[in-house]
Amino acid sequence: MGVEHLQTFLGSPNLEGGAVSVDLLKIARNVTQRQQPHNTNRKIRPIGNKLKLIVDAENCLDRLYGGYFSDWACGGQWNRMVQFLSLLTQAIEPGSIELAVVFNGTIESCRMNEWVSEQATIRQKVASVLKHVNTKATPPPKVWWTPPTCLRSALRMALRHLGITVMCTMDDHHQEVIAYCREYGFHGLLADDAEYAAFDPPRYFSSENLKLTYKGSLETKEYMVKELTKTLKLTQEQICVMAALLGNFLLPEASLQDLYKKIGLVYVPNSYNNNNNNSKEKEDMAKIEANIKKLAEYIQTLPLPSSMDGLVETVFGSLADKRASRFRQSVQYYLNGTASGFLKYCAPAVTPKEKKIDKNEFNDNKKSEEGDFDGNAGFASETTEQEQETLQNYKLATANAIMSSDILDGLKDSLKNKDGNSPQSELSRFNGFANGSTSNSILNIGQVNLLVSSSSSTTSSNPTSPKKTGKNNSTQKTNLVTPSVSADVLRTASLRHQKALMAPQILHVLSTQEVRLPCLMEDELNLEFPPIHDIYLPLRQKVYAVLFNLHHLRYLHGKKKESGEIPENAPQPDIVIKEWKYSRTNPYRKAEEVKAEPLPWAVPTLQRLWFGPAMDDKRRRMRALLSCLNSDAPLILNTAYVPQHMLIMACVLRYIMSQDKPIMRPQELDAFLCQAFSTDLMNAQYLQELTLNVVTSRGIQLAALFMEGVEMALLANDACGAPLPWLMCCPWLYFDGKLFHHTLARSAHAKHILELCENHIERVVKVERMRKAILEGLEVKFAKLPLSATFKGLMRPNFSGPHCLPPMSLPSARSSATGLRRPIPSRGGQLQVAGVVVGSWGANYGYQGVNRQQVSSFSYGRGRGGGNGALVGGGNQFPQGSRGRGQQQGRKNGPPTFPVGNKKHSAGKKRNPSNKSNKNTKTAPGQARNMTVNTESGDVPAVEGVNNIPEQEIKEEDCLKTPEHQGQGDAPPRIDSQN
Repeated sequence: MGVEHLQTFLGSPNLEGGAVSVDLLKIARNVTQRQQPHNTNRKIRPIGNKLKLIVDAENCLDRLYGGYFSDWACGGQWNRMVQFLSLLTQAIEPGSIELAVVFNGTIESCRMNEWVSEQATIRQKVASVLKHVNTKATPPPKVWWTPPTCLRSALRMALRHLGITVMCTMDDHHQEVIAYCREYGFHGLLADDAEYAAFDPPRYFSSENLKLTYKGSLETKEYMVKELTKTLKLTQEQICVMAALLGNFLLPEASLQDLYKKIGLVYVPNSYNNNNNNSKEKEDMAKIEANIKKLAEYIQTLPLPSSMDGLVETVFGSLADKRASRFRQSVQYYLNGTASGFLKYCAPAVTPKEKKIDKNEFNDNKKSEEGDFDGNAGFASETTEQEQETLQNYKLATANAIMSSDILDGLKDSLKNKDGNSPQSELSRFNGFANGSTSNSILNIGQVNLLVSSSSSTTSSNPTSPKKTGKNNSTQKTNLVTPSVSADVLRTASLRHQKALMAPQILHVLSTQEVRLPCLMEDELNLEFPPIHDIYLPLRQKVYAVLFNLHHLRYLHGKKKESGEIPENAPQPDIVIKEWKYSRTNPYRKAEEVKAEPLPWAVPTLQRLWFGPAMDDKRRRMRALLSCLNSDAPLILNTAYVPQHMLIMACVLRYIMSQDKPIMRPQELDAFLCQAFSTDLMNAQYLQELTLNVVTSRGIQLAALFMEGVEMALLANDACGAPLPWLMCCPWLYFDGKLFHHTLARSAHAKHILELCENHIERVVKVERMRKAILEGLEVKFAKLPLSATFKGLMRPNFSGPHCLPPMSLPSARSSATGLRRPIPSRGGQLQVAGVVVGSWGANYGYQGVNRQQVSSFSYGRGRGGGNGALVGGGNQFPQGSRGRGQQQGRKNGPPTFPVGNKKHSAGKKRNPSNKSNKNTKTAPGQARNMTVNTESGDVPAVEGVNNIPEQEIKEEDCLKTPEHQGQGDAPPRIDSQN
């Protein structure tokens, strides 16, 4: 059971009229503003004739992303996401629809079990995705869709740039969404959650079925909650009782099993199952329908929620039952979300006698309601002087953006004859102005100038910070202090959090000293590099130190030591943050305690970083950000090497390269840089038509590693006072997962960087300069290719060996790995099927010592399954000083002097002591044939032919189709130790 079964029943076809297909644009055109009864509790009254909808982003992440794209596992296709949101905005503005998108910014401890269950589902889907990629090397199906890493942050920035209202909840996500919907006169809610069905919103639309069609219509389904109450013969208050008895975060269904047995309900699992088929789904749907109807019949016999004591006593038999209090809270929780409950339990109305307030106080209240940021939620770095400069930089970065022409044409045709409002200015779109009447709400993002000083300013006074900051283990004693946060910082963080102007984790850390880290697209058994969250642990420790002024606390501690207020051996103060992250040893049993680590220089206090207006404060903000990312180097801020819109990317790649254990390989770093400078990055039409021939598990995890680094870089940027403009942090300016995988596959074959850049020399110059800035001052260590096959799913082109051979690694012409050897037996062999020899191959004479360029110039006889294993052509075919197996010191060049064929004798036949072949003896059935050589006198055994026939008489048989394939003796190139 579970409260989600109520939503399943509401949307099922068995409930006639429960879900009706609608077009939101048609509804918007037919909306006429009804005169609603004036309620003094509402902060503003509905104005205009727009269809105002509030969207729960947590229920439609896939829809806002643009649908189930085949590239969602590759790291995110952000330009296509921005394209879809732009088309959505163009469709709703003339259609008189106003959206307000709400993200879950809470850290509800009471819903911890729900979050853990959600993470378990994501982990199961990730395991299925990686298994599919490892076996099929193709994009996974959409049934395993999981949100790409950094999706929520990318959506917040994209929606904000497009002028759509964006908000984040703080305490209780569902209650705040429905309260905002009712308080500000929204016409409906766009979501898919059973708790909203119990709240009975004004109109309830499905976010799962939201579709923007080519003809310009915005289609979805509308849930008719009245049909639900009519079919079940229950009132809305009794629906709240049903939601409580189905089980939720306050009263889980595990505590109600005795009641379920009493009523006769059947268990239906609600966990994720990737093996569901249609018959199983129909069977579960029938069980859910039967359970809902049985429970409705039982609720009809219960007292109404108005007499709560009687209701509790009837359900549990006694008021002293330990579940009674939680049942009361659960029922009351849903009642508070209904229309009558909202009016009953909201703040009391203000009478005219109570309106005698001071004029200044009235102005302050009005100022706060309008969402003015002056002195409240603005950073000192957000100055209007840099607004035009940042907009110009964004235009230059997106100058080559190309949208899909077919979608644009259809949308323009559908909107050609529709009346639209006056277009908003580019300045208002940059600032995040929201259209419609909610621009004055306290949770709105309007009238905000999120502009900071350009990061390209001179920072010659900033010394380079060390690559690593070691932990202070000088004393075993610990001095854990409870961090205190100033009122100004906490108020600013709260306002910016509500308006979705800041990473939600910052308010979580400041208010609760706790943070939750979700599961990512990574293999838990991956041994090539540590877990992604562990890689960015030092970064988070530095951010925690910045937020809680750890350097200032230790400075004051040192002063007290000098003055004698505390003993000399008193330990330094430490600050501990609790992190909830999954590991095999700690699957969310308890939070891991992480100590904050200060930066290696005198960092100003958080108040100075956030509100300091001086030029030195500006430099310190940028230096604090770069220090958190191990990127405090001179070239990193030189725009000739790193463009401003690629600073986040450069810092993340430098942070990855600064790890003690090498993670990336040279061609992988080249793939990141080449796709960032590719002209196809902004071409959504090209990326839509691009097909990935191969998807690798390592490529998926590298993309997840990079995007998690972007997420952490955004967190550090907000914590340091936003020294980098938010518009220059957008991931669609420097990364596309699909293009990255395409470039990564090409980098495995490209001979040099010019070929990877499609022979554009100016692009090569940009890549080389950015690489120089990233690797400046670092002890560069690249990961080496493992001895086994590294690119799972990748095979050498034009190679189709027998399945019994182990997979081969795919060396690159630019690879620097050493120790590569071909894992094929050197003595040759035969392949038998049912006792019949169907193929044989000769010995491998140590061709591992031959370079790839020299091997490609050789010509071999018959290939696999043929008989010839002799080389054709004279001359010294091996490099000087290198000898393979069977090549003795001082031996002359020529064919081998020992038998090539792997001769086998049939059972019962004695071996010939002389080891000489008998030409007159016929081969018995089932006996293996000797390898033969084709000569002018006919086919002769290989041993005799090799020893008696001159090389000039051997015929060349060129069976090679491409110069890349070297026959049976080919092997990976030998890499000299000098390289």
